[in-house]
Amino acid sequence: MLKNGFIKVSCVTPTLEVGNPSFNVKEIAKLANESKASITVFPELALTGYSCGDLFYQRLLIDDTYLAIAYFLKHNKNKGLVIIGAPLIFEGSLVNTALVIKDNDILGVVPKRTLPNTNEFSEKRWFKSALNFSHDSILINGKSYPFGNIIFSDNRHNIHFGIELCEDMWSTITPGNILAINGANMIINLSASNAILGKSEIRRNAVLDNSRRNCGAYIYVSSGASESSSETVYSGHNIIALNGELVKESKEITLDSKIMTADIDLDMINYTRRKQTNLHDSLAIDANINEVGFELEESLEYEFENRFNILPFVPNANEMDAFLEISAIQEYALCKRLKHTGMKHLVIGVSGGLDSTLALLVAVEAFKHLNLDLKGIIAVTMPGLGTSERTKGNAMAMMEKLGLTVLVKPIENSVIEHFKLIDHDINLKDVTYENAQARIRTLILMDLANKYNGLVLGTGDMSELALGWCTYNGDQMSMYGINAGIPKTLVRFMIKYYGMTKFKDINETLADIIDTPISPELLGSDQKTEDSIGKYEINDFILYRYLACGDSKERLAYLLKLAFNLGEEEVKKYLNNFFFRFFTQQFKRQALPDGVKVLNISLSSRSDLRLPSDIKRW
Repeated sequence: MLKNGFIKVSCVTPTLEVGNPSFNVKEIAKLANESKASITVFPELALTGYSCGDLFYQRLLIDDTYLAIAYFLKHNKNKGLVIIGAPLIFEGSLVNTALVIKDNDILGVVPKRTLPNTNEFSEKRWFKSALNFSHDSILINGKSYPFGNIIFSDNRHNIHFGIELCEDMWSTITPGNILAINGANMIINLSASNAILGKSEIRRNAVLDNSRRNCGAYIYVSSGASESSSETVYSGHNIIALNGELVKESKEITLDSKIMTADIDLDMINYTRRKQTNLHDSLAIDANINEVGFELEESLEYEFENRFNILPFVPNANEMDAFLEISAIQEYALCKRLKHTGMKHLVIGVSGGLDSTLALLVAVEAFKHLNLDLKGIIAVTMPGLGTSERTKGNAMAMMEKLGLTVLVKPIENSVIEHFKLIDHDINLKDVTYENAQARIRTLILMDLANKYNGLVLGTGDMSELALGWCTYNGDQMSMYGINAGIPKTLVRFMIKYYGMTKFKDINETLADIIDTPISPELLGSDQKTEDSIGKYEINDFILYRYLACGDSKERLAYLLKLAFNLGEEEVKKYLNNFFFRFFTQQFKRQALPDGVKVLNISLSSRSDLRLPSDIKRW
C-alpha cells in the first residue's frame, strides 16, 4: 500500500526447512501473496535456510535454489516488491545475495560484502565476498539481471532504497552509508542474527543508529527459530526504524511464520534529508552504484497499521523518563540563567492557568537546585476585568502552599485609567480592551523585577507562539521564556507528572488547573480560547506535522480527516486559520526573549525557524 507519501513495509520471518528450497519457496510465496505491503522482505538465505553448513557446497542444493526462484517468479501474485535472500553462483563461486522481485521478474540482485567469520559464523567457508566485484550483471536461469551496488528507485513516488545483508550493517563504513550518501532514503537489511543474552538491545541500537546516520528508514528482518539449533537459535528479531526512532519491533522467538508490518513516512524522510547538512557534506566514495527503476501503484485507500498518533508532542512510552528529562532541561536552563545573572529573585505572573503553573513549578525546582530561598520567587496574581474565582482561587492556593512571596495586584483601576488616557470606551470589548490588560500586567511584572532586582519569567508556550496568541510587548515579552519550547499539549502532561512526583501536596489543585477550560480571561470567565483558535490538540498536530515532517497543506488535510475524523469544511477552516496566524504572527517570534529548546523543533528565529516577518504563504 502506497498513498500520500506513506508506504507500507512488511518484515516476514517464515517457517522453513533447512536445506529444502522447494518447501521454503512455497511458504515464502504464500506469505508474500498474503502481504498488503508495497515492500515485503524475507530474511538472509531464506530460500535455503541460513544454517545449511557444508550442504552449501552441494550442487543439488544450488540447483533446487534456482528451481525455487523460477517457481516463485511464476507464482508471485504480490503487486509490490518482494525481497528474498538466496545463494547464487557468480564466477564459479557461491555468493550470498538478495533478490528484488516485482511481479514475475527480478529487478536486480545485491550480493553480500562483509562476511562474518568468527565464533559461530563461518561464512567465508562457503561464500565469496562482493567487495571487489566489478561485473554489473548476473545470470539466473538463463537470463541476465543487474548485479552489485544498486539503488532501486521509483522516481514518481520518491522511493530510493538500497540493500545490506546482515554483517554489512556492522562494518566500519557500511554499504548503507554509501548508498544513503548517493540518494537512498531506505536501507533494507536481510539478516540471520542469532539470539544470545543482551544482543537484542545491541542489534536494536545498531538499527536505530544506522537509520539516524543514513537519515532515512531502516528495515531489518532476521531468520527465526526454524533454522537449525545445533549451535545457536536465530532470533526472528525484526525492526523498523526511521531517522533514529523506533517505528516497530518484533522480537518474539517462534517456530511459526510471522509478519510485522509498519507504515513509513516517506515525505518526512525526504523533508529531513533536505534539511540535513551533514548528509550533504559527507565524504564522497566511488562505489560504482547502478540505479534500477521500478514503479509502484498508488493505493486508492490506505489503512494504517496503528491508529495515527494525534498527540505527537506527548510521550506515549517511558512517560516517567520523558518527564524527568524534560523537567531537567527546563529546570537547569533556568538555573544557568539565574546563576549567570547572579539574581536571587524571580518575578512571575500566576493566573491559575496551565502555562503560568508549569513555569512556577519549574521555578520552584530551580530554586531548590540552587539552594535559594523560595521567598525569592515573587508570585504575582493580577485579577482583571474578566478573572474568574476558580482560576484566582487555584493560583492563591498553589502559591501559598509552596511558601513563596505572594503579591495580589488587581489591575481593574489601572486598566480603567488607561482606557481614559487613550479615550477608549470601556464597554467596547475589542482587541484594545484585551491587549491593554495584558500590557499592564507585563508593565507591573517588569517594574517589580526592577524593585526586587530579579528576572521576569515568561510563561507563554510554543503553541501560543505558533498561533500568535499573545500580546506583542505584553505576555509575549519577558526576561526568560521558560515555556517557549513546550507546546500546550505537553504543558498538561508536565503538570500532571509534576503533581504525581515532586508536588504531591498540591496535586489536587494541579488537577483542577488541568481540568479548567483554557481562557485568557480578558473578556470574562466564559471566554474560551479554543472557541477562537480551535482545539490545541489539532493545532499542535498541525504544528508538529508541518515543522517536523514538512507536510504540505494537502497532506495535512488528508491526515486531519484520518486522525480527528473531521469533515471537509472543518479541515479547511483549521488549516486556513493555522497558516494565516502562523505566518502573519512571525513578527512576534522575531522579538522573542531567550528560552530553552526542549523538543526537536523550536520557534526561535535565532535558531530553528528563520522566516521573514512579511512572508505570505497561507
